[in-house]
Amino acid sequence: MLDARVPATRIGQSARFNAASQSIPRGPKPMPRISNPPADDMTLNRLLAALPQEEWRRWTPHLESVEMPIGRVLVESGLRPRFAYFPTTAIASLQYLMADGSSGEIAVVGDEGIVGISLFMGGGSAFSRAIVRGAGRGYRLRASVMMEEFERSAVTRHLLLRYTQALVTQVAQTAICNRHHSVDQQLCRWLLLGLDRSQGKELQGTQEFIAEMLGVRREGITQAAGHLQKDGLIRYARGHILILDRTGLEHRVCECYSAVAKVYSRLLRDPPSP
Repeated sequence: MLDARVPATRIGQSARFNAASQSIPRGPKPMPRISNPPADDMTLNRLLAALPQEEWRRWTPHLESVEMPIGRVLVESGLRPRFAYFPTTAIASLQYLMADGSSGEIAVVGDEGIVGISLFMGGGSAFSRAIVRGAGRGYRLRASVMMEEFERSAVTRHLLLRYTQALVTQVAQTAICNRHHSVDQQLCRWLLLGLDRSQGKELQGTQEFIAEMLGVRREGITQAAGHLQKDGLIRYARGHILILDRTGLEHRVCECYSAVAKVYSRLLRDPPSP
């Protein structure tokens, strides 16, 4: 059963990790948030919070609290990660790198997950670069400890593989979205996925950065952001995006956001089991 050390709460809403019948709401509804959370609370990361007591006791001495400033590379493509990262208040972008040096975002990881899945997937080196797109904090675990725990505990292995399946779904859906949907819809998806993994209503990202992540022209992002701002959904200035109307974004986004959110809800809401 998932261990409920600290409840994750939002104004007028709460969710605990200790009951199979209580799921973490995602999809069209916002994820439960913690109001003004302490940055050094390990339970802010949902995978860490889901560890059973025995695993929790073994992991705690090895988890190191770290700052994650925007732009920091956590994992480099083609190299074996030295650490697994568990963001709490930071948001990481997984980027695929092209031979000409260009890149595009294929997934985003926040307080629901882990950066460094290549450690336990058997491939050794990372298939993508992981870079901090939203500054904050998190925890890191040495690669050797991560592998030892993955091999030791069937419960841990099951939990991490379920998360990995959800992440793979996000990668696949991103590819489809970038091919078939408008820049406006892609931007709404990008904003909502980031908002789900943030501790407030404000996100970071210049138009140039967002354009690079989505693999589109900057002019397209300028136009799409202008439409959202004109319609009162966001307020954008100097690389800071304030979400004014989440419901409006949900009505405007393509099906890709809901599809990804439903998979995360299905795979991560239940207690881990061997």
